[in-house]
Amino acid sequence: MSFKANYDKFPHVLVEHENLSCILGWDAVIKQVNEEIASGKKLVVIECYQGVLDEEVRAHFRKGVKFDVWIDAEDGFKSEADILQMTYPDVTDDRIFGYITRLNIEDYLDEHKISRLKEKIAVSDGVVVVYGTGASLIAPKNGLLIYADMARWEIQLRMRKKEVHNIGIKNSDEEFSIQYKRAFFVDWRACDRLKKKLFNKIDYWLDTNKANEPKLIKGSAILAGMQKAVTRPFRVVPFFDPGPWGGQWMKEVCDLDRSVVNYAWCFDCVPEENSLLLRFGDIDVEIPSINVVFYQTDALIGPKVHSRFGDEFPIRFDFLDTIKGGNLSLQVHPLTEYIQEKFGMHYTQDESYYFLDVDGEADVYLGLKENIDPEEMLADLRAAERGEKLFDDEKFVKKWPVKKHDHVSIPSGTVHCSGAGGMVLEISATPYIFTFKLWDWGRLGMDGKPRPINIEHGKNVIQWDRTETWVEDNALNLVEDIAFGDDWYEERTGLNELEFIETRRHWFTGEVLHNTDGIVNVLNLVEGREVIVESPTNAFEPYVIHYAETFIVPAAVGEYTIRPHGESEGTECATLKAYVRV
Repeated sequence: MSFKANYDKFPHVLVEHENLSCILGWDAVIKQVNEEIASGKKLVVIECYQGVLDEEVRAHFRKGVKFDVWIDAEDGFKSEADILQMTYPDVTDDRIFGYITRLNIEDYLDEHKISRLKEKIAVSDGVVVVYGTGASLIAPKNGLLIYADMARWEIQLRMRKKEVHNIGIKNSDEEFSIQYKRAFFVDWRACDRLKKKLFNKIDYWLDTNKANEPKLIKGSAILAGMQKAVTRPFRVVPFFDPGPWGGQWMKEVCDLDRSVVNYAWCFDCVPEENSLLLRFGDIDVEIPSINVVFYQTDALIGPKVHSRFGDEFPIRFDFLDTIKGGNLSLQVHPLTEYIQEKFGMHYTQDESYYFLDVDGEADVYLGLKENIDPEEMLADLRAAERGEKLFDDEKFVKKWPVKKHDHVSIPSGTVHCSGAGGMVLEISATPYIFTFKLWDWGRLGMDGKPRPINIEHGKNVIQWDRTETWVEDNALNLVEDIAFGDDWYEERTGLNELEFIETRRHWFTGEVLHNTDGIVNVLNLVEGREVIVESPTNAFEPYVIHYAETFIVPAAVGEYTIRPHGESEGTECATLKAYVRV
């Protein structure tokens, strides 16, 4: 790079210029809870999301809070054997995939055990503390309610370190992929359903995403922060991770740890997985960004998108770095009916690759060669999976050269992968783990084990007519001019008509006027050092965006402008914008 990285890895939403709502450290947290008890609160309920470090949190509350009766919510759970049996249809035996559960936290509770715990609360004349996942379902409704929330990425890091277990079972030593699968398909769904019912009842949120650095925040302040977020452009907190095919581009552009072997991918805007920092004075409180989707659905994504997708954020922006790395796995994504039937998801993972950069020559594998024999290809894939031979990719899959700013569409059912030497901004629908790997170039994962191959799922969804002719006509650089002004012009870059996401690229040296038209916009600065996002009516404070940063403009914002800023003034910049076609 010829300039110093300016990518902001810890963006925030400013809630209070001076901190009036957040308490730091266990001593202060316990002191505040004891003051609530002294003021007359005789019931303290500490509801926990999956992934809280129970040993730390429980120990501090038990040691410091002045209580007479302590109740662990897990004492009201069904047996581990019963929970395993209850969740088996959703967890399944598959190493990667399960089924989106319809279970609620209530389903984990044993009716007779709960009756005894409720009786114990009812007969106590002293202070009662109820702690753990499901605590709010056991206690009466008039207690002090503290919600210990967790960002999903931090939960995954804790799973890798064997620090946490899934709900109702002691499995912290289980393989990470199995723990994650149970959390994704079951635990997080059940926890989210309960959380949504509690938003307006929570007295304090407890942020324990950093071990031994708790933050206790007034419930009203968290709600105010989420309400403020949807009145202005904002960014979620990106996270980066190495992988067997990872590259080196993000290390430089995003200023990451140079000692890490590589960075394969980054979730730059996936609200279901990312977190959001709410700033109180100089204190950042971390909450799951999915909370904003749940609590401010219409203002964030817009009523039209809400009516179609429910309280889900349907657009995903992430990075895939293969510069000085390797090929992604050869893969295919499920068709809509397949993902609905097999996994309980409402919509599938249509996607696209936008090439932010390339290292000399780069390629994308997209579509099949003409007149191949599907049975021969499947037989060769199975033989390669067994280690009997290498898969002859160039015999069956078409490889296309790509250059910087190319954009290719990848509707579900299309065989594809990015080759080495590309920096991909992936713009896609959000169901992000439903990738059927067909061939992984004979390599091992970061854990030293072969990565799971999903040929049997893949063969059920591959669209064999998606050959190079179809790709050339329907998926490669679907660019068309839309509009222009004195110092800007707008292009449509995709996606294929089978996909619900529309993308528009603006090239500009001056100010460009945008309008959400009541639909959430997601943008990335794909060219230029930095730009500034402003409100024509001064409805929000100007917001500076740097190269490669993804940002969300909530549906409620309406009109906004973008222009070059700082070092970019006088130069041509470009943004890529995505929104849902309705």
